[in-house]
Parts: sequence; structure tokens; C-alpha cells
Amino acid sequence: MPICVKSEIGPLKKVLLHRPAKELEHLVPGELERLLFDDIPYLKTAQSEHDIFAHILQENGAEVVYLEDLMAEVLKSDPVIKETFIRQFIQEGGSAAQKFKKQLYEFLMGMDDERELVLKLMSGVSIHEMDSRIYSPLVDLIKSDSRFILDPIPNLYFARDPFATIGNGVSLNCMYSMTRKRETIFGKYILEYHPDFAKPTPFYYKREYPFSIEGGDILNLSRRVLAVGISQRTTPEAIELLAQNIFADSSSEIETILALDIPSIRAYMHLDTIFTQVDYDKFTIHPGILDTLRIYEICKGSRNGELQVAELDQSLPVVLATRLGLDQVTMIRCGGKDRIASEREQWNDGSNTLCIEPGKVVVYDRNYITNEILRENGIEVLEMPSSELSRGRGGPRCMSMPLEREEI
Repeated sequence: MPICVKSEIGPLKKVLLHRPAKELEHLVPGELERLLFDDIPYLKTAQSEHDIFAHILQENGAEVVYLEDLMAEVLKSDPVIKETFIRQFIQEGGSAAQKFKKQLYEFLMGMDDERELVLKLMSGVSIHEMDSRIYSPLVDLIKSDSRFILDPIPNLYFARDPFATIGNGVSLNCMYSMTRKRETIFGKYILEYHPDFAKPTPFYYKREYPFSIEGGDILNLSRRVLAVGISQRTTPEAIELLAQNIFADSSSEIETILALDIPSIRAYMHLDTIFTQVDYDKFTIHPGILDTLRIYEICKGSRNGELQVAELDQSLPVVLATRLGLDQVTMIRCGGKDRIASEREQWNDGSNTLCIEPGKVVVYDRNYITNEILRENGIEVLEMPSSELSRGRGGPRCMSMPLEREEI
């Protein structure tokens, strides 16, 4: 079935996840900042929490597919694709991978189980695994034998960011941080070679483009309206390119792109950490951004490649109601009117809900104040445990990439 995601709230039919694995156990305190973590999750509990998340989705009618399984199926299908993929992964793996690329290539090609190969690339390759293949005497004397030739990729369980589904197409993203750039290699090969996506998929953005954009900033508000955050990780230049490519595709139904300029700080790293849709006319919002939010409307210009852009002087609720054809919308405040609760629960992804059908959302159980406010507003709330997964700074929406939603 080709990709079909034309809203944030249509009943979820198929979704991509990555179950956290050994890559989390390769986090060490000295590397946390570089690898974009604030703490080290306990893997066993993180996996248990993630399994409960997947079970909730399955119980509510969604087919769950895993990144590692789809990638392994692609590699099994063609030895030439497997070889090309490994060479590209090494090429983009950094200076250590380049220094030992021959030995690394032989090591990886020697792995017969394609799923284990994929998991190894995700978890990283350390020097001690390659002792018999590598001779580097000065380096061996100076550096620890726990160093990695290929870094782990611990952010992969946030499946939303490497690519974003937009209508029947995708944005294959250029990631903000070098640490996350290799994540999009998996998406590239799956989208180009996996039989589930055999029908040509329009690419509205490509990982080779020079400006960063990430999936957490892209929200399908309706079949005709897309919202994109201008954030710490998504640039206005990238949004312009995305808009030009979407408007150039005659099959795309999108007529309006709303660019929401949010503060460029880690706490608000993506638009979906402060704003998500939970029903036809209801949205979660972190109240701390309402007074400073600037909104721009992007439409197709009169000539090919031309864009019409205007800053809107209306409030976010008015903009949403007008563009979605509603009388009004309800903004459900993360943490309610309590500033301390609002800041705490936003940090723990209280605004990062995953809507699985209109008025039904998956949320972290730890955000009990926001969850109760959602219920008071008529939203069915499905809570999942979150003591370890939340340490990576991302919630249920961050951890999921919808591939198919029913149209509404």
C-alpha cells in the first residue's frame, strides 16, 4: 500500500516504529551532549515501555512495522543493494570509519543475518570487535579500546524525524545534527526498494539538500493545509524548498503551508513538542509560546517555483479555525494554568500526543495534569509508561511515523 497521510487525526492504519536496542547501552556520560541525550535510559525498561506502546497501537487497529525489519527485507532482496548500502553507511560514518573502511566493509559483509547487520549498524561498531583486523599502534596506546569506529545511533527510536509523510509523498530529511544524519539512509533504501512502496513515492525533500529539516516539525493539519515549524532543527530555507517541491507536484492537494516560528531552544526542539492536534477542532499547546509565536502563510505563486509569503497578524486559534474551515478551535494547555506544571509536563512531552483517531490519543502517563485536562475536554486518553523512553526528550508522536491513515 502506498503512503497515505492527509491528516494528524485520521484513524491510524499503518505505522513505522523502531524498538530501542543496544544503541542505548552504548551511551556514556562523556558523549551524551554530542549524541543529543540528557540522560542514559535503562534499555530493558525502555523496551518494555516501547512494547506496550506498540501493543496499544495494534489493539486500536494499526499495523505496526519496524524499521529494522523493513531494512533487513530490502537487504535480503538483492546482494547488490546490500553492498551499496554498506559502502554508503561506511562513507558517511565519519573519519574513523574512513580510516578503516576496508576492514569495516569486510566485517559487515561477513554478517549473514541481515537483521543482525542492521541492528549492528544501529548500535555501532567498537574497536574491540575489530582487534584482529586493525593495526594502529599509536592510536591503540593513546585511545580507549571502547571507542567506536562507527558511532551508535541512539535517537533512532524517535522514528518521526528522519522522514515525514505528507499526503502520498515524503520529505526525506536533512538532519540538523551530524549524529543523526545516517538515520535517513535507512529511510532512503526502504522508500526506494521495499516492495510495500513499489509505487513511485514523490520526494518533496531529499537528504542531500543543504538545509536542515526534521519530521517533528511537520504536521498534516488537513489534506490542503500543512504546518511546519521554524525551529532549532528546521530552517526557513528548507521550508521554502519543501514548499516549492510540494506545489510543483500536480498530484499534491496541499494549497497552504503555515510556517510557525518557535523559539530555537532544546526544550522546544520541534513543533510537535509544543503543539499537536487531538481532534477535528482541538489542539494541545504549550502556553509559553502563544505570546511570541509568529505565523507565516505560504502559497503557490503565479509563476513556476514562485512562492507567496505573508506574515499573519492573527492568533494561532484564529488562523487554525480559518484555514481548517471551523467556527473556532479549542487550545488545550499543557499543564493547564499552573506555570510550574506546564513547564514540567512540556519538558516531559505533555504536548506530544499521538492521535490514533479523532478524539483518541496516546500519551505518556507521567503527564497526569495534562492528561486529566484532555479528558475534561472530551478526549479519550490512552496512557503508556514512560520512565525511560522520556529520557530521550520525545513522546508518542516523536516515536511513530504514520504510513497510512484513513482519510477524513
